[in-house]
Amino acid sequence: MEMITPILWIVLMFAIFYFLLIRPQQKRQKQVREMQDSLQKGNDIVTIGGLHAKIHAIDEGTIVLITPEGTKLTYDRSAIREVKQ
Repeated sequence: MEMITPILWIVLMFAIFYFLLIRPQQKRQKQVREMQDSLQKGNDIVTIGGLHAKIHAIDEGTIVLITPEGTKLTYDRSAIREVKQ
């Protein structure tokens, strides 16, 4: 019985660590991936740097954005933080 107690504590600590840290992070990564895969031309977006723009063109790994002033900028898909509604 003395040998089993430390093993149970380690298993319990791993379970707590998984449900409090690992699982929520995986869920957030899945949401971000789905959002980035569903991007379409014309969407209003915000980049991770805070740039507000509209999607002008989409390529496999890059996106061309157009600002309200008419400037076209090329970003990686991973630089998109959110799609504005």
